[in-house]
Amino acid sequence: MQRIEPLGGDEFAPETTYLNSASCGLLPRRSADALRAAVAESVSYGTMGRDYFAAATASRAAFARLMDVPADRVALGSSVAVQSAFVAASLPAGAEVLAPEGDFSSLVNPLAAHPGIKLRTVPLEALADEVRPGTALVALSAVQSLDGRIADLAAVRDAARAHGARTYLDVTQAAGWLPLRAADFDFVVAGAFKWLLCPKGATFMAFGGDLGRGEEWPAALHAGWVAGEDIGASNYGPIRPATTARRFDEPHAHYSYVAAEHSLGLLAELGVSTVHAHNTALADHYRAGLTERGLTPRPAPGSAIVSTPGLADAEERLAAAGVRVAVRGGLLRAAFHLYNSTDDVDRLLGLLDQ
Repeated sequence: MQRIEPLGGDEFAPETTYLNSASCGLLPRRSADALRAAVAESVSYGTMGRDYFAAATASRAAFARLMDVPADRVALGSSVAVQSAFVAASLPAGAEVLAPEGDFSSLVNPLAAHPGIKLRTVPLEALADEVRPGTALVALSAVQSLDGRIADLAAVRDAARAHGARTYLDVTQAAGWLPLRAADFDFVVAGAFKWLLCPKGATFMAFGGDLGRGEEWPAALHAGWVAGEDIGASNYGPIRPATTARRFDEPHAHYSYVAAEHSLGLLAELGVSTVHAHNTALADHYRAGLTERGLTPRPAPGSAIVSTPGLADAEERLAAAGVRVAVRGGLLRAAFHLYNSTDDVDRLLGLLDQ
């Protein structure tokens, strides 16, 4: 195979062979520099900085561009679980929610725990066929965390529309490397600390359906002062929520969004399609190497995540050799991102031979 070099130039200098972006991405140099500057600034101006909203506003706009939605359709949050609880609260009592079996807990658990919701789970491959007239919401991850399987998003979207169901898509394991359009779904959430290369504490929710555009927004149940239409007049007493998706903002983790602005900027410069081609080529090279060694990874065509049974006990040995992967559900999970190269893949394969 022709050698594949890392993307991003001197933005990354990992001291390990880092193949664990499905757990947490690496922070680009520009983001780390901005974060250090913000921390230094806080000595004089406090943890809210001189302009608490500038980085958050820029991050919102940058995520919107990556997801091909207007910035006023994006809310800022802290975690996927909080956003899932918000989506759950927007549903009527007795609503049926359809989700894939074994999807990530932060997406599914708040839906399952909400009083009055009836959660039904089916195999991922059967999800579109299982949408029925009584289904109120279809909730799923675009890419499965466990084994990298990519959902048939078009089929799920079309089935949901045909039955009048809303869609809730978690793109935490997809945004940043898999081309996506948030406008195709009603709710789209992204924990940004993985493939989007942001610090923990940066989470985005995009609204792609008719909510707020001819159909009323759901109640802003966790709205604080930053969600007011007039922020300067929203410190005390009940607020008048913003007319845009900002009405669903949480008071944001300032430092996380200071870095997020620059991380998302890097991805925009490189282009998601370029990152996609790079990541999937490396994953295919790894799959081919596993097959040559008589090993069979879980089927996940076109994914940047490769999970393989029978290798879980290799994680400790790999870590000692400076190769970072993960074990999930008894599978050795490798995840390939823009800072990886064919040298990284070959090193992992060589260590698995030992």
